[in-house]
Amino acid sequence: MPRPNFLLISTDQQRWDTLHAAGNEYIFTPNLDWLADLGTRFTRGYSDCPICMAARSTILTGNHGFTQNLVENVHEPDPIDPRSSLPGLLSQAGYQTRLIGKTHWPKRGCAYGFEHLETLDEYYKEMQRLGKCPSAHGLGQNQMEPGISTVDEVDSLTHWCVDRSVNFLRNRDQTRPFFLWCSFTKPHPPLDPCRSYWELYQGQPVPEAQYGDWSREAEDVPPYYRELTFCLNNIDRYAPHQQAQIRRAYYACVTQIDYNLGLLFSELRESGELDNTWIIFTSDHGEMLGDHHLGAKAVPFEASCRIPFLMKAPAPWNQPFPIEAGGLCHELVCLADLLPTFCGLAGLEPKPCDGISLLDSLQGRGRQELHVQCRDYHAVLCEGKKLLYAEACGTQLMFDVESDPYETRELLRAGEDASSLREKMMQRLGVSELAACRPEDPNLAGLRNRWPGHHSPDVPSDVRH
Repeated sequence: MPRPNFLLISTDQQRWDTLHAAGNEYIFTPNLDWLADLGTRFTRGYSDCPICMAARSTILTGNHGFTQNLVENVHEPDPIDPRSSLPGLLSQAGYQTRLIGKTHWPKRGCAYGFEHLETLDEYYKEMQRLGKCPSAHGLGQNQMEPGISTVDEVDSLTHWCVDRSVNFLRNRDQTRPFFLWCSFTKPHPPLDPCRSYWELYQGQPVPEAQYGDWSREAEDVPPYYRELTFCLNNIDRYAPHQQAQIRRAYYACVTQIDYNLGLLFSELRESGELDNTWIIFTSDHGEMLGDHHLGAKAVPFEASCRIPFLMKAPAPWNQPFPIEAGGLCHELVCLADLLPTFCGLAGLEPKPCDGISLLDSLQGRGRQELHVQCRDYHAVLCEGKKLLYAEACGTQLMFDVESDPYETRELLRAGEDASSLREKMMQRLGVSELAACRPEDPNLAGLRNRWPGHHSPDVPSDVRH
């Protein structure tokens, strides 16, 4: 039997709840629903460091960001060894390895073990040659206001990622199995879907933002958790009807990715490779999208750190155990699990890392607890509960994310015992108490709109979306 192919599909900043197959009746995701119907949906998938560069480094290394001191969009020193990275290991094992789309990792242009990259720079240079500008609307890369793409569907970056992926499948080395990472940039802001997808949601309802007994008003939210919202976007300033338009644009970006994936899945089937290819779909992190008056990511609330996680096996798959189509797995899984999963399926000796193979999780041998850290925001999940802790101000929040996934009921104020979760967090951090490192709150007014992410439309960049 030939060695299996691997297709990893990642989006950028996609929330866990933006799949129709996961119960969202407001969104169109037919191709991801197909993937869920034929594969497994992991209902508790997480980004263990919900920010772009750290999350992508976790995928490459199989290690949590905090075990490598990678908890921001800054990497010093560079922790990624191309010889032991996921693509490096697969390349050495004879796989043809390629990434198409967004990289956004420590050294721009570095392949980190991939045989070949097709990056955003190539797309933007191609648009320049054609005299087209995908972002002439002027919206920055972190702004939440809705917009419309200034290029047609066939010239969009989303379509380009799929078009180049299809080209790779048609022209690849047929004598070797492949590992293809199709890395989308959306639905990361700017929220500028092509017009047809914006119009698809015209007149359609979208979910309202979620607020809790601890976040009814923006001022109720602990100030330190609002820091990135003030730095990157203004979503807390907008009225409910305006936030509905923001969600409409966000949903349209997700649907644009989904519809384009239909072309990629069709190519796999028509080339005869579908039944010999493992497909995993996920995202680097989520997006608060106005929940609790917050925007962007980094904070360890569910909307920010919980992500979609789908896996489809080749058909049929019965070794070492059968995987049923349309199954659900409720184990805690995270981005660190991708490396041991792909390496194990390739028949490689497992590399010591923080990740656990998704096949082990499918057999009930997953992790019992998961720690999340981004900057000095922390969270620990165990037995359906989650404790959050911000070092800078000492604030602690606790939720039952199994019964209350939108974190509307804060449990500490209700007298819930958090001693077990606190002990787990203190053990991980190596401290005897969860104290404030910096008792004062940030000057939010001084942070407003510090970096909405302006980028010249004529300068290629690997952080444009």
